[in-house]
Amino acid sequence: MTTPTVSTQFLSVQDVAAIVGRVGVDQFLARLAQRIDADYQRWEAFDKVARVAAHSAEGVIELMPIADDTTYTFKYVNGHPKNTKDGLPTVMAFGVLADVDTGAPELLTELTLTTALRTAAMSAVAARALARPESKVMALIGNGAQSEFQALAFHYLNGIEEIRLYDIDHAATQKLVSNLAHTRLRLVVCSSAREAVRGADIVTTVTADKTNAVILSADMIEPGMHINGVGGDCPGKTEIHPDVLRASNVFVQYEPQTRIEGDLQHMPADFAVTELWRVLRKEAQGRTSEKEITFFDSVGFALEDYSALCCLRDLAAELGLGQTVSLIPNLANPKDLFSLIRPQQAAGLRVVGAGADFALAA
Repeated sequence: MTTPTVSTQFLSVQDVAAIVGRVGVDQFLARLAQRIDADYQRWEAFDKVARVAAHSAEGVIELMPIADDTTYTFKYVNGHPKNTKDGLPTVMAFGVLADVDTGAPELLTELTLTTALRTAAMSAVAARALARPESKVMALIGNGAQSEFQALAFHYLNGIEEIRLYDIDHAATQKLVSNLAHTRLRLVVCSSAREAVRGADIVTTVTADKTNAVILSADMIEPGMHINGVGGDCPGKTEIHPDVLRASNVFVQYEPQTRIEGDLQHMPADFAVTELWRVLRKEAQGRTSEKEITFFDSVGFALEDYSALCCLRDLAAELGLGQTVSLIPNLANPKDLFSLIRPQQAAGLRVVGAGADFALAA
């Protein structure tokens, strides 16, 4: 009788970087955006819940689960803005994709790099539905770890030609300019957020400080702008003045989560918003006029991680990348878990507890 086996594919950071390198950043973002759009249009197929968060004075650690009738995924992710002072990323993540019928984990993968890619792809999907189609200029406020991904997604997928950059850390802006020097983007370094926003079609904010900051105020906003608010993504962490939201048509991923975590936490419970899936399915209207201000309150939702994990699984199979790890026991008798350690019992067992008055001998 053949022993059934559970094989878990493992993708390291290097594996994911290789996938993106082989496919190309532009094509990877396009494929991921297409998958996100398609999955959002299957909204009712998913068992959804707001992410489970453990907050501390310095940051947050979260679990983000979701499932349809065949596939379950979750992401473990943190957010600790002070980490960069210690040489650590602000965001670190990994994820699992499992088979709903058996519960067997099929994929274990890094999601730190992938989170930046899927967040950028989500931004592009939302802007395609909400921004003016002829948009060519974007302001990018916050030039840290996720900024290049946002810039490239809007360039490759939405036709943005000029990025106006601002960060309180000038070195972060110079890092971005250096990383994107090979592209056709026009990169304009600005001395303030107000200067960067002036004349922009789209404004993306992606700052990291865990504070109720005001990156954008109402007097900075021009008719017809689309605002992509990415940095306000946990309780007590916002970027946008409430008057900006009052002046905007506001769209969200999953309203119960955004009410707690997004810039929407400024607003009363009856403040009207539209979940983006309804716009993508054409059940609700997005932008209603050239002069309307649209605001996407992007906090990150587990459905995007589901899409990303499915993409990684499929691409790894196509490209033959990754390795198999022994994450789950393979047993001749699934009721005999003890068989895994039984050989160690054959010669007898002696256990002495440090500082304890007990001993066991064969």
